[in-house]
Amino acid sequence: MAPALPPSPRAKLAASDVVALARKLCNWATWGEDDQRGTVNHITPQVTAAAAALVRRGVIHSLSVPVDRDGPVTTSPRRFNPLHFMTVLPTEQLRDGGVGISDDVVVMPLQSGTQWDGLAHFAFDGQIYGGRPATLVSSSGAAVNDVRNFSDRLATRGVLADVARFRGVSSLQPGEPIEVEELQATLHAQGVDVSEGGALLVRTGYLSLCRARGWTGFGDSAPGLAMSTLEWIHDRRLAAVATDTYAVEVKPYQAEEFASPFHVVALVFMGLLLGEIFDLEQLSEDCTMDGVYEFFFVAPALPVTGAVGAPVNPYAIK
Repeated sequence: MAPALPPSPRAKLAASDVVALARKLCNWATWGEDDQRGTVNHITPQVTAAAAALVRRGVIHSLSVPVDRDGPVTTSPRRFNPLHFMTVLPTEQLRDGGVGISDDVVVMPLQSGTQWDGLAHFAFDGQIYGGRPATLVSSSGAAVNDVRNFSDRLATRGVLADVARFRGVSSLQPGEPIEVEELQATLHAQGVDVSEGGALLVRTGYLSLCRARGWTGFGDSAPGLAMSTLEWIHDRRLAAVATDTYAVEVKPYQAEEFASPFHVVALVFMGLLLGEIFDLEQLSEDCTMDGVYEFFFVAPALPVTGAVGAPVNPYAIK
């Protein structure tokens, strides 16, 4: 691939522009008033069957970071890395015949590693996806739009957009947006395109860069998808988008005095599933080796009742 110059930053959107875009791309009426799956509805049995036929070599790439204390959460005020404890050791609890037993437990925020953002994760103007009141998310969890609504549907065609490799860099830098023009150019250079019901995985290289320096800066400013990509994603009826960053969207945000504008449009209005902290390094190497950037993508969320996000160990199978 020919190296590409980083795109020039665009002027920030006004809050009214974000709201207008959200209304334009709104899917609240697309699948009926009872819908709680959003764009995952695009994954039909036919889409899954066609995606399974992409498997040729039987090679499986896990796209998850390890679940341990040395994970990427270093600066979040409300999250921490998973804590693993042994509750029983095989030398302490012995049964007849000298049989020992081990047991353990993990304490973790559900969004502390590789994870899906559910459709109750964000609210805007007192509403979550479907126009439902945000009060339906309480201390007991999400009464609607929880992750169980899509935990049985995430088996589809995946496509990798290796933007870092397309630019000829090891990693994009904090604050660098990926505009729709560059996303399309990357896919064209790779000889692949997205498809209805599919998942788009976007590699910036930023996870690898931050992991090499002890995750320093990973939760701060970051490269990511620009607001311009949302309408492109909507028009192509994608089921999900995931990146190797902690927030999918570029940060600093691309809107004036409007926090997480990409998340608001995607989760609250489009019902678009967002995946964060996906480790795409091994997959990138494999796709470069064989020139195939599509694969069977299987990534069911852990079906935690009432959860607004969930850990996942995604597979790219080629």
